[in-house]
Amino acid sequence: MSIVFSALVAAFVGFAAAVAVVLAAAQAVGATPAQTVSWIAGLAIAKGLASIWLSWRHKLPIICAWSTPGAALIAATSGLDLPTAVGAFLLAALLMMLTAAFRPLGALIERIPMPIAAAMLAGVIFRFVVAVFDEMRLSPALVLPLLAIFLLARLINPFLGVIAALGAGLILSFLGGLASWPAGPLSLSGLEFVTPRFDIAAMLGVGVPLYLVTMAAQNLPGFAVLRAAGYQPPTTASLFVTGLASFLTAPFGAHMVNMAAISASICTGPDTHPDPAQRWKAGVVYGFLWLAIAACAGLLLALIIAMPKALIVTVAGLGLAGSLTGALGQAMSSEKERFAAVLAFAVAASSLSLFGVGSAFWSLVIGLGVLTLDALMGRLRARS
Repeated sequence: MSIVFSALVAAFVGFAAAVAVVLAAAQAVGATPAQTVSWIAGLAIAKGLASIWLSWRHKLPIICAWSTPGAALIAATSGLDLPTAVGAFLLAALLMMLTAAFRPLGALIERIPMPIAAAMLAGVIFRFVVAVFDEMRLSPALVLPLLAIFLLARLINPFLGVIAALGAGLILSFLGGLASWPAGPLSLSGLEFVTPRFDIAAMLGVGVPLYLVTMAAQNLPGFAVLRAAGYQPPTTASLFVTGLASFLTAPFGAHMVNMAAISASICTGPDTHPDPAQRWKAGVVYGFLWLAIAACAGLLLALIIAMPKALIVTVAGLGLAGSLTGALGQAMSSEKERFAAVLAFAVAASSLSLFGVGSAFWSLVIGLGVLTLDALMGRLRARS
């Protein structure tokens, strides 16, 4: 029962804490309600099947998740429609598979300084966290109680903060008459194929940054969680399977699945099972739970969409506050790279768009460019 309970908690945390961010991404690219259901269902199928296969095949508790930073990146991008976004998703998934197939590509990605990658991620997330307090000005009666509940609940357990805020928000919205349940018939679930459109600017501005933030902010911490629990993760197989699952479900709107960190930590400790060799079963149970979520994605999303905008914005921002904290800490960790990281953060947090390419890509460009100039100047000074 502890295996089932751990998997249930991991699945609930993974859905409740981040679904608002995925919903914001779907709205940003103009997805219809049916396409949004397809997006969530595709992600749930991909992470469910990937978790089941990897956990059973390697007898390790391998937990997969959707890319929450990737969803934040998509939501922060303007001028993007769903077919163009799907083309970028396919590129990101292909790059993930290539990383597994060609070790030099993975080594090249690992050479990107962590402060720069973290600064890009922090800049993307920053807008969502700030939006909580912008929304507080418009709906203080709803946002203020949710913020207070979040701050108190996280003192008990960091996992409870966002879930408590979401639960309280649902109750307050229904009691206060703020919820607006859809008038039409509700579909239980469904997949809708989207013909991809391959646009160079979108592939550079969204596809490449989506791949990079997923690698830096999700896969690397996910592997670290497994190592910290005493397991040796199958890095190549995990990258290939999650990349393949993402590639196959991208035409249905799913943006990216990857290794989990927070959800994985719930299933890899002794609370799951005292015998480390038995904890892999939690990954299988977790995967089947996500297949169940895929089967009723329409009903779950109808409940979320019925809520007021202030609730969605608040839950999304509070859910990303922890990620922002970690990203800023990494971005500012090295004094030598701090200035470049600040510029990268500022660009990513802006609404910059050049040649149709969004700010996330240019954030990397300026961060790496400043570091290169600093290195060249350091060599010139050393020679003189």
